[in-house]
Parts: sequence; C-alpha cells; structure tokens
Amino acid sequence: MAHAMGVDYIEQDVVLTRDNVLIVLHDLYLDAVTDVAEKFPARQRPDGRRYAMDFTLEEIRSLRVHERIDADGQAEFPNRYPHGDTPFRIPTLAEEITLIQGLNRSTGRNVGVYIEPKSPAWHDNEGRDLVQEVIKVLDHFGYRRREDQACLQSFDTKYLEYARHELQSDLKLVQLIGDNSWGESAVDFDSLITRQGLESISELVDGIGPWLLQVMNFSEDGIPDISDLTALAHQLELFVHAYTLRADQLPAEAGSIANTTRFLAQQVGLDGVFTDHPDQVIRALRG
Repeated sequence: MAHAMGVDYIEQDVVLTRDNVLIVLHDLYLDAVTDVAEKFPARQRPDGRRYAMDFTLEEIRSLRVHERIDADGQAEFPNRYPHGDTPFRIPTLAEEITLIQGLNRSTGRNVGVYIEPKSPAWHDNEGRDLVQEVIKVLDHFGYRRREDQACLQSFDTKYLEYARHELQSDLKLVQLIGDNSWGESAVDFDSLITRQGLESISELVDGIGPWLLQVMNFSEDGIPDISDLTALAHQLELFVHAYTLRADQLPAEAGSIANTTRFLAQQVGLDGVFTDHPDQVIRALRG
C-alpha cells in the first residue's frame, strides 16, 4: 500500500528466528502485534515476553498479525485498522524485498528498502550475527553499493562500524539517534547530537535518523523551536531522515500533519521523514 502511495523507501525492522531466518518485526518479541499468547501461552521468557528468537519460522508463520496493543491489551492507535481476527502474517525479509522489487518492475518505479537490524547487541548475546545476516540477504538481492536503493540504519555505532570495516559493506549507513532513557544502545545520544559528536561519525555514515523532537519541538506558547541538528548535519554533508511523523500522534501545537510536513521540509530542512501516513505526507509535499 505504501508503494502505491508513492513512497521513496519502505522501512524494515528485522530480527532473527530460532532457525536463523530474518523476519520483518519492530520488536524482539511477538506479543504486542500478534496472537502469540493465544497460540503459544507457555513460551514466554522470565520477563513474560515471547521472543521471535525462540520460535521457528514455521511457528511464526502460524501467527496472525494485528495492530499494536499496549500492556493492557488495548489498541495503541484505536482509530487504525480494527483489532480482531485479521488475515495478516509476519513476512521474511526476503519475501518483503521480493514483493517490493516485483512492484518496482511492474510499475517502473525504484522504491528502496531501509533496513534496521533490531538490537544487534542483544542478538550478539544470543550468539547470532544479525548484521552479517542482513548484509547477506541484501547482497543476494543486489543491494551492495551506496548508489543502490538501500540504507542500513542502527542506533548502535559499533555495528555500523562493523558493517563498514569488517564486513566491507559499501551500503548507505545511517546513525539512528534516540533518547538516552530508551536504552537502545550504549551510545550517548546527548553527546552525539553536538557538532563534535556528529563530526566523530561523519566519515563513517552517510546520514542520521534523529527522533522528530530532536529537530523540532514546541515552546510552552506553542511556537516551533528548531534545533541546530539538521543544519549541523548538512554542514558535514550528512542527510537527515527523522522519525516518526504520525497523523494520530501529533502534539496539539503542531496542527495538522500537512502543516507539520511542510514546516519540516521548508523551515527545518529535513531531507526525508519516516511516517505511518505516507499518503498524507506526500499530498502535503505536492501541495
């Protein structure tokens, strides 16, 4: 659907199954977006979650995917696709790339893939080389160079360095930037968003992926406050793709997603934005 709406790239967060297959899934665990608790009630780890790593691909194929639910079992975005019995499944990364490349061929477009190996350090602790597996699959589908329509992104600089220097990947690399409180990696993001921090990665990566509130926030009186992060990155010849613009998760001061989109493009100067609502973002940009 995103392909038909006219996006430039489609993002895949990927994790490994027990039998070492890459699947497209935002979390390490399956509970928030599938019926795994119903199908496999006794398969949780001590933290109460059921991790993709503990299931074979065949088992994961038996699960139904639904809109994300919170800890109380309520829909996190209640006005999206109805929660309930759905026909959706978790795809492998290879299946999703096959679909995108097939759509590219049939439409004459060249929509890219934008991969995040999810929590590579966690996979390391499980004895798995997630980044290497991702690069193998991308290489199989012809994504090898910066000129190709593929980006590899991570919150963990260590694994971007691993991809570039040890695995000799020439793909476009993107440093994701989060908030230190999230615990996404050992990287100090507060330091990373300074000029010195960006300079430290400017020879390694091609772009950065900051949280939207790191490039633009709102003061108490509702006035947009633009940070210098985008300008600093551009001075170092890094592109900036911020995440995640959602029509149903905008601060009241932002107004509509159309106004926010135009402001991010024209005033903040973003090169791109991740969004759950590509049709609305593209319509705003064309307008």
